[in-house]
Amino acid sequence: MIIKKAMHEALNMALREEMIRDPRVVLLGEEIGPYNGVHYVTRGLFAEFGKDRVIDTPISEESFVGVGVGMAMMGQRPVVELMRMDFCLRAMDQIYNHMAKIRYMSGGRLSVPMVLRGPEGPGPNPGLTAQHGQQLTVLFAHCPGLRVVSPANQHDAKGMLKAAIRCDDPVVFLEPGPLNNKQGDVDDGDYLVPLDQAEIKHDGSDVTLIGYGASVSLCLQAARELERGGVSAEVVDMRSLRPLDMAPALASVAKTNRAVVVDYAWQSYGPAAEIVSRLMSDAFWDLESPVLRVAGKESPLPYAANLEELSKPNVEEVVAAAKQTLRN
Repeated sequence: MIIKKAMHEALNMALREEMIRDPRVVLLGEEIGPYNGVHYVTRGLFAEFGKDRVIDTPISEESFVGVGVGMAMMGQRPVVELMRMDFCLRAMDQIYNHMAKIRYMSGGRLSVPMVLRGPEGPGPNPGLTAQHGQQLTVLFAHCPGLRVVSPANQHDAKGMLKAAIRCDDPVVFLEPGPLNNKQGDVDDGDYLVPLDQAEIKHDGSDVTLIGYGASVSLCLQAARELERGGVSAEVVDMRSLRPLDMAPALASVAKTNRAVVVDYAWQSYGPAAEIVSRLMSDAFWDLESPVLRVAGKESPLPYAANLEELSKPNVEEVVAAAKQTLRN
């Protein structure tokens, strides 16, 4: 049955269902226990499953990410929450050198079936500031050995988190901060969404809009705005950043001959740059216009609400970029 849930509620459903299904699933993170989690993703789980499966940790990301790696190597299925994905910077040694590489370094004898999850990018409300609202997707997607996913809606969030928990590879699960409190459709049954497949979220014929995570929402809003002006935009949700499934985007560009890539991250060297590069190399002869990017401004995220809004990509910029590709 389809029901309406906020993003954090959809994620909570996934965690609860997987903890019931598999006793090896354990949760680790700061204030995820009696406090119910800062973002309420773990609400009610401590009361239901107890302190041995919902483990409050010290404020030490390097230590509890490392504990998660060790638990995974020993046969558990840890789901490690970072209060903000910005705080991964405190644990990059554990993520890059252990979580991502143990299978390779052990010649395949060991695996790390763990999930590292948390919100990234600006929040649903302004004021997260420069050290809490960054979109650091590229740090994870750059590293072989990790799977990296970012759902764009509540249905995908639940199904992808369940798939990530069951995956034998280490998965970095990036939750779109701007969508945390947004309502959307979720199936209350048991279902999985693939971790390695992009998907077309809206059909169109004139221009392709490509995003992941929260930027897909901008693409969909821009598609509706363009439609009012007689422009048909197709929206591709990349969903998986590593591996990067380009097939739907390439098929779409073969049809529309134009593309705009939208990203909350900074434009330089970011995921959008990699997607544009793949399009230019693999769809060059299909393109009638250069691929354009709409991304976060090259600045730390401001604290002031009006300046934060100016620093983020917006629907008007996406619409303008789409129309520019049609003029070329």
